[in-house]
Amino acid sequence: MDALLKKLAVELYDIQAVKFGDFKTKIGLRTPVYFDLRVIISYPKLMSTLTKTLWGLSEDSTKVSRICGVPYTALPFATLISVEKEIPMLMKRQEAKTHGTKKLIEGVFSPGDNCVIIEDVITSGSSILETVDALKKENLNVTEAYVVIDREQGGKKNLENHGIKVKSLYMVTQLMDYLVEAGKITPEIVTDVKNYLAKNRAPSVSIQGIRDDRLKLPYAKRAKLTTNSLTVKLLELMESKQTNLCLAADLKKTDEILKLANIAGPHIAVLKIHVDIIEDFNDSFVQQLQKLARQHRFLLMEDRKFGDIGNTVSLQYRYGLYKIAEWADLITVHPVSGASVINALKKSLENITEPRGIFLVAEMSCEGALTTGDYLKSAVSMAEEASDLVIGLVCQSNLLTQPGLLQLTPGVKISKNGDGLGQRYNNPRSVINAGADLAVVGRGIIDASHDYLKATLEYKKELWSAYEERINTL
Repeated sequence: MDALLKKLAVELYDIQAVKFGDFKTKIGLRTPVYFDLRVIISYPKLMSTLTKTLWGLSEDSTKVSRICGVPYTALPFATLISVEKEIPMLMKRQEAKTHGTKKLIEGVFSPGDNCVIIEDVITSGSSILETVDALKKENLNVTEAYVVIDREQGGKKNLENHGIKVKSLYMVTQLMDYLVEAGKITPEIVTDVKNYLAKNRAPSVSIQGIRDDRLKLPYAKRAKLTTNSLTVKLLELMESKQTNLCLAADLKKTDEILKLANIAGPHIAVLKIHVDIIEDFNDSFVQQLQKLARQHRFLLMEDRKFGDIGNTVSLQYRYGLYKIAEWADLITVHPVSGASVINALKKSLENITEPRGIFLVAEMSCEGALTTGDYLKSAVSMAEEASDLVIGLVCQSNLLTQPGLLQLTPGVKISKNGDGLGQRYNNPRSVINAGADLAVVGRGIIDASHDYLKATLEYKKELWSAYEERINTL
């Protein structure tokens, strides 16, 4: 078996299914090793041998009644196994049909059938978990996954945490050892890749069927499920103050903002401003705002929605009149320019000792927003796979699986009327039930200038009550 695995490793390298160098992942992050097993479909003999070897991981194939390949790369492997072993195959669609039966799983099966997952490469294991979720919704029994290559970044553990036993032909370090022995790569390349793998662990992930668990967990418990220090601070603050209210202080005068912050501060988790609409901005305003934030224990967010190329964003964040990086605990960022914007912002924080965090804008609350489809999916991937600077998403619906990531939802108003400029409002209960961890209220409070405190307390009560109902009833 060892000789066969070495032979196959060399063949995978020779057809460039395994590459070493400087590559980008699907969300734009750098990696020194890249696997592209899709090319195997052009090498039928290799594909046949690899597939037979992969199925050799099965201890008792008689107990397998169905197999399902994770779309798309693993589908040819699953097809060959199905034909060779005469085991019925199932196929998960990328999206459910919008007509007819509206199926997500294609094929013939019965509730309780044992189904094995086939996959090419695992990093976090998220693709397998999504497939497992779809199968379990059809009452299929799924406990095993057979994988060609395990990148050793935490995917196996993530899967095992969800009751999925993982068997792989290659661990990436073992694969590299074969290639070094064959003279295909140098020991220096191995060291470089191992260092990368050690520093870039995949985040803990969940599946859609367990997605609701994020909503059931109290903030205090979720604080223990993240390694991001600012997320921990925010969740613990929300729990202790019993508030999930983010106040959007979209006012143009510094004294008005400070007045509102002082009144509402004891009852909010985050104060959000648009610094570029302030007509009399000055350094003293920042100092006073920070003092109020410490006094009343809330975080400061600059809703800048950075969206330019990395170098420009880096300069906007750190320099200029506002020097946002020096005082804003949180910022908002459009993912339109890819993961490079996150790296640029992170670089801008050199010599900034306080923790900082990013909310990526995945969905917007206005009519006709273009934050849909593949753009939306890419934003979610960036949040779940990017650096620890990202603490969550700005979105309208429950898109996240990781309990350590937060959902910030704008457009909240007890009265659901619009503003005539495309803004759509949702009431506090509906946004909390749609996954919001922090709900942004702006005009619902600032328009009540005659009694800021009364309006703040009303929203605080409504939002916290909805949260408590969510964790106790879902």
